[in-house]
Amino acid sequence: MPPKKPSRISAGSVAQTPPQRRMRGFEPAARLLQDRIRTVGESRGFAVSRLLTHWAEVVGPEIAAQTRPVKIGYAKGGFGATLTLLTQGASAPMVQMQLPQIRDKVNACYGYNAISRVVLTQTAPTGFAEGQAQFLPAPKAVAVPPSPEIRAAAQASADGLHDPDLRTALETLAQNVLTRSAQRAAQKKG
Repeated sequence: MPPKKPSRISAGSVAQTPPQRRMRGFEPAARLLQDRIRTVGESRGFAVSRLLTHWAEVVGPEIAAQTRPVKIGYAKGGFGATLTLLTQGASAPMVQMQLPQIRDKVNACYGYNAISRVVLTQTAPTGFAEGQAQFLPAPKAVAVPPSPEIRAAAQASADGLHDPDLRTALETLAQNVLTRSAQRAAQKKG
């Protein structure tokens, strides 16, 4: 009996899965990132990504300003996971007293008693983890008033206008542009 020749399959005969249809118009950013957040969360043991993305809503703004969830470790038996929270050393004693309430709030997020223990890990506000564990929002930059020379140049650029609103808007724009160009020139020198 002669050996069989491999059969050729035409491109049209192979069943292909249709591409996932996207919404028309704008899509919410949460939907676009949902799969990535779930993948990262599951790698650290977070079965419910809401715990990571809405931490302040789950435990409250006071506790959220002092803590960040780091990972969830599951026991071999599968009952009772351990939630590890990152906190600053100075606020650790206050957070330690609130661990039962934190556990109850997290379990309410899961819908059952998934977490049996909450463990604190302390870190310094600066150091090797700088930029990774920020507990408070960055302070807003203080606006420096423009120099008198910049104000005079901005007023001169809007001198010919009779409409006071337009003149004020143009002066503000000129002050912003001149201030920014002066800051860039100072950075190049220094």
